[in-house]
Amino acid sequence: MIPIEQLAPNFPTPALVVDKEAVLGNIARMAEYAAQHRLRLRPHTKTHKSRQMGQWQCQSGAVGLTVAKAGEAEVMRDATDDLLVAYPAAGAARLEKLAQLAGRATLRVAADSTPCLQGLQQAAAAAGSTIGVLLDLDVGFHRTGVETVAEVVELARFAAKCPNLRVDGIFCYPGHLMPDSPEEEWERIERLVGEAVAAFDRDGFDRRIVSGGSTPTAMLTHRNRWITEFRPGTYIYNDMNEVRLGVATLPQCAATVVATVVSHSGRNHFVVDAGSKTLSSDRCGPAPDSGFGLWPDQPEAKIVRLTEEHGEVVVPEGTALPTIGSRIQIIPNHICVCVNLQDNFWLWDGSTAHSMPVDARGKLL
Repeated sequence: MIPIEQLAPNFPTPALVVDKEAVLGNIARMAEYAAQHRLRLRPHTKTHKSRQMGQWQCQSGAVGLTVAKAGEAEVMRDATDDLLVAYPAAGAARLEKLAQLAGRATLRVAADSTPCLQGLQQAAAAAGSTIGVLLDLDVGFHRTGVETVAEVVELARFAAKCPNLRVDGIFCYPGHLMPDSPEEEWERIERLVGEAVAAFDRDGFDRRIVSGGSTPTAMLTHRNRWITEFRPGTYIYNDMNEVRLGVATLPQCAATVVATVVSHSGRNHFVVDAGSKTLSSDRCGPAPDSGFGLWPDQPEAKIVRLTEEHGEVVVPEGTALPTIGSRIQIIPNHICVCVNLQDNFWLWDGSTAHSMPVDARGKLL
């Protein structure tokens, strides 16, 4: 937590403030884990959307970065020349951007359909570039990906016939998997990915990259012996989802919202200037009734309701309300959405807060 009493009296709120020391600690811990288990770390930038953060991740050993959209890839090209778009590519404008970028960087795209592969091939051919593809196998989250190993092999066979595509491996997203998931589910996923690896080997496809992972199970990635690369995102900042899942501590929550108390509307109720346009309206997945974030100085208080510009906080009976004009610090439930709501954030270096742009904010194409 940053010492908000050290912020200048005219510090503007609501504001997203990022503690540099905590960020660098989070980056280092994940990099150390990856090195210990000989895993390729490719962080997802959807959380921070910041060139600076991406550069720090790569400087600490990440092999490259993951993005969701072509616009994000264009921004993060300034941080690395090795990018994975973990999102199906469809639409002429998106495909054109990716094909152009593939001429200036090593670019891979996760794909789960022949129309997606056809679009990538056509765009890459027009641009005179080559795009690497990772074929997407659904291991249980049921969002993208084909359902069977036979289907993922068919996609690889199709891609191998496309002169401007390069088969680079296998992609999966075990987003439903949690640290306390049944052992049977861990084993089922490992078995399924192993079958895909064996099928790739039989057909002679490159599978040195088997990409998976997310923050909740990032430091358990080694439990699946077939995964060679993992893509955690939220770990760099953390949030109440990760805290309540037990995979982060409050001091490891590097990004907080500083808000000003603007109203007392009852003896145990006050309002801050951070509403849904700042904190997002996401509830905490592991604890949906816990409110819209945490005020760590008063953990028994509850942010009970958000409207666009108002955050309503209830404190236990008998607790003194903070004075109007004073500031409090809130840890959001879901930091990824919160970041994308800001034009800039403030980087606290231990003595000063510096304004930094959210470089990839709103890059939805």
